[in-house]
Amino acid sequence: MAQRTTADETLPRTALASYLEALAGEFEADEEEVHVDVGNKTITLTPPEDVDLSIDVVERSSRLRGSRETIEIELSWKP
Repeated sequence: MAQRTTADETLPRTALASYLEALAGEFEADEEEVHVDVGNKTITLTPPEDVDLSIDVVERSSRLRGSRETIEIELSWKP
């Protein structure tokens, strides 16, 4: 059974940078567990030493809808 926890929010760039730095700090720590804040919940994960990384960048330009840029970062592993 899969459990999914999702949160969508809009952050200023500085708050986004702080969130990503905190997440990076969790992965850099010499702990077996990584704690990830998702909305008002903290999820505890147990990644191995090597983690799969996938980055997808999309740049869209539309005269009617305006331009839009998206970055998706996916980390995955088998604990």
